[in-house]
Amino acid sequence: MIHITKKENIVLNQIKYFQGEYKEGAPYNILKLDLDLSEMELKDILKILEDKKIISNVNDHIKLEKSDDINVVESKADVRKEELDDMEEKAFEIIKKLAGESKLVSRYFLEGNMLYGDLKLSTQKTYKLIISLENKGLIKRVQRSDGEYYSLLSSK
Repeated sequence: MIHITKKENIVLNQIKYFQGEYKEGAPYNILKLDLDLSEMELKDILKILEDKKIISNVNDHIKLEKSDDINVVESKADVRKEELDDMEEKAFEIIKKLAGESKLVSRYFLEGNMLYGDLKLSTQKTYKLIISLENKGLIKRVQRSDGEYYSLLSSK
């Protein structure tokens, strides 16, 4: 699921509209004239949509790449919140794989996987993600004689 703001959705809808008229993609100049946005704001929104692989921009012609599985939210803060929820789901799936049948995973092994594995999170994001999963009752920190572990409390 891809999450975008209302303004990003307005730009996306204009691109969809012009896609029918311009086969090579909606010209940037036409979008700039049609939308009531500053040039900087339009460029920022197009960059965000391109980073999310919703559109492609070739020679100032913007083409729609995918428009399904998009969720429109109020603000950028809501986008960040929704993406964190997606990140939590991905992290929990990784934790389940790492824990296996014992439902235990070493703290350092887990943190290393979050930092250098598929997610490639920063140290701070890893910490926040683990705390969030603990607060939601999905994992619990356990102290054992051979070190610190995380125990799976739910198989969700």
